[in-house]
Amino acid sequence: MAIKWLFPLTIARVFRTIDKLFNKLIQNYISNKRLRINEAIKSPTVRLIGAEGEQLGIMGTDKARSIALESGLDLAEVAPNVNPPVCKVMDYGKYQYHQKKVDTKHRKTQKKTEVKGVRMGFKTGDHDIKVKAKQAEKFLAAGNAVKVSLIFRGRESMFKDLATEKMKKFHEILEDVAVLESEPKKQGNTLIMILNPKKS
Repeated sequence: MAIKWLFPLTIARVFRTIDKLFNKLIQNYISNKRLRINEAIKSPTVRLIGAEGEQLGIMGTDKARSIALESGLDLAEVAPNVNPPVCKVMDYGKYQYHQKKVDTKHRKTQKKTEVKGVRMGFKTGDHDIKVKAKQAEKFLAAGNAVKVSLIFRGRESMFKDLATEKMKKFHEILEDVAVLESEPKKQGNTLIMILNPKKS
């Protein structure tokens, strides 16, 4: 007896889950696309979603437009690649305004990562290395990558191993705030190392 009651409840739960996933897919599409609305919708039939998200079923496009018009709203095609296309009753002007605000906010919060440079020489002493590491720390704190360059002069390039140790010491000073993107590599007369901000 319990199984007979459980079966319809399980089916209802499955349909609710499908409905939620379907609405989520539609919202994702709406957020990323320019929609066809009203007379621009060419399909003869559509699956209609009401202004409150309710499923109104499959019907002729003219009837769907009439329902939207009676509500003082627009008919927007939110999923054109299914058969029949899915349309939603909405205030398209309000939707565009909302999307513009979202896009503006996204552009403001989107931070462009820059690569800042710190240069030193083979003979740079421990004190100066700490000073330059402090400078690099400020760049990293601002979310920027840091390109550390050690420039060889004359025969200094013969002592690449010592220069590499100097670069590693530089990284060790910053190990709490930086991760090594690339090990020190020699390019011409310069040893180069890239540091990225450590994610918290």
